[in-house]
Amino acid sequence: MNIGPHTFEEFKQKAKDFHGYPAPGLLIGGYMVEAARSLLPKDILFEAVVETSKCLPDAVQILTPLSTGNSWMKVINLGRYALSLYDKFTGEGHRIFVDTNRLEDWPEIRSWFLKLKPKKDQDSDRLFAEIEEAGHTICSTHPVTIPQRMLQRHSMREIRICPACNEAYPASDGGICRGCQGEAPYLGVWQAPGTDGDDRALPPLRAVPVEEAVGKTALHDMTRIEPGVSKGPEFKAGQNFGVGDLCRLHQMGRAHVFVAEDNIPGDEWVHENDAVLAFARRMAGPGVTHTQTPNEGKIEFHAERTGLLRLDRDILRAFNMVPDVMCATRHHAIMVEQGKGFAGCRAIPLYLPQAGFQRALAVLGAAPLFEVLPLRSANIGVLVTGTEVFKGLVQDKFEPVIRSKAEALGSRVTASCVVPDDRAAITQAVEELLEQGCDMLITTAGLSVDPGDVTRPGLLDAGLTDALHGMPVLPGAMTLVGRLTNNETDVPVLGVPACALFHKTTSLDLLLPRLLAGLDITRRDLADMAEGGYCLGCKSCTFPKCPFGK
Repeated sequence: MNIGPHTFEEFKQKAKDFHGYPAPGLLIGGYMVEAARSLLPKDILFEAVVETSKCLPDAVQILTPLSTGNSWMKVINLGRYALSLYDKFTGEGHRIFVDTNRLEDWPEIRSWFLKLKPKKDQDSDRLFAEIEEAGHTICSTHPVTIPQRMLQRHSMREIRICPACNEAYPASDGGICRGCQGEAPYLGVWQAPGTDGDDRALPPLRAVPVEEAVGKTALHDMTRIEPGVSKGPEFKAGQNFGVGDLCRLHQMGRAHVFVAEDNIPGDEWVHENDAVLAFARRMAGPGVTHTQTPNEGKIEFHAERTGLLRLDRDILRAFNMVPDVMCATRHHAIMVEQGKGFAGCRAIPLYLPQAGFQRALAVLGAAPLFEVLPLRSANIGVLVTGTEVFKGLVQDKFEPVIRSKAEALGSRVTASCVVPDDRAAITQAVEELLEQGCDMLITTAGLSVDPGDVTRPGLLDAGLTDALHGMPVLPGAMTLVGRLTNNETDVPVLGVPACALFHKTTSLDLLLPRLLAGLDITRRDLADMAEGGYCLGCKSCTFPKCPFGK
């Protein structure tokens, strides 16, 4: 059976020339490509999706103009021996796959395809004969539609020069290229062309016996540790050693020390203290202060005001991918108190090479790594929904919960109302709360799957936009966030599910500070909360000093 315009033997030779040898999978793939193409209308432009990286993509490239290089063939490795050809504009096409139910009459193909015997025991001549005779009859097809997102042509993305390796890469990959983020398939420390020597080398420093250090200057902070008692610098960089210091140095286990007088490297090296101060100036944004003098080579950052910590996780990750520097922080979007520390940064070696230092600075860029956002004092309107509460059958206990949490963050409940589970009543109540000057709206309950849960439809009727309903947090899965527009002003909306009546800490505690800090909450933000979004329900709640929401 021919494969397109080629005899079986001709295609075997083409497969050998292209692939290195006439792989059985490539030969079967040739029949698959031609069978799928025969199902398409003539004279259309088509593209391909291939579901394995083994052999089958080569069959497409031999028989069609499609390739990964021109993006007309997409390899999505699902591990299935299948491909689809489809109209590049409409996405309508056909999928073909090797159907194991059709292999019973072809024992050698079946044995090869299902790996039922070792390769050395296979009968290659019989296998090739069965493939030629069977052709595409061992396959099945069905129509498919490719989603619109896969049909779109993406314009050229922004290109940057990676500060770690000096090579070009797509800016969307982050602060440094993916190779320098650890995805490069190479062992050891790879040196980029055009850089000088090993970035991890140190300048030629000379250590002197402590007896010769008297009258000289310490090159770096020297730490003394008393287990369970104290840890700190016994000697500071720039401090002169005296005769009385010899005993302390010996007690610290120091027989030799680096002194500044004998170790003055050139401009191609940056001392740890100078490096970390330069990093700190780039990292600190509004609401953040840092120690002005490094301690043991480390700078610590403190909140200049009480507020919400915002940090750029992509830049933080990229900075820590640069060799020989580090920065550790508390979690993004947590509350920090004025004067309290939340991050620390340092260089790892005593001296950084100038090239490595400049790369770390380039990764940080001009924008701050972190800032502390102040919380505004909001006038909150509370909308309690529930027919049982409206009729007085059940006492409302939601409003006190909201009021307590709002006041703890510096806001206040300006107005509240109780409405039945009625869509129109909810819409009207929203309008009334906005007229009373509320600049944030918190609704309670009515967000689940019961027939009477109509809070969300009522909010939509009132003009709710950018609504996100549901988040990967327990308790709080039915939470809703969105916004309303009132007098051209966006009013944040937070829908709190009924679980907040029972659980002390819920999604409300995670989202309310973010909204008061003015952060836009996206679906990705909610998805990021999944890790750490499971509350342990401890009998004695210690939130926020616990893993919940982190």
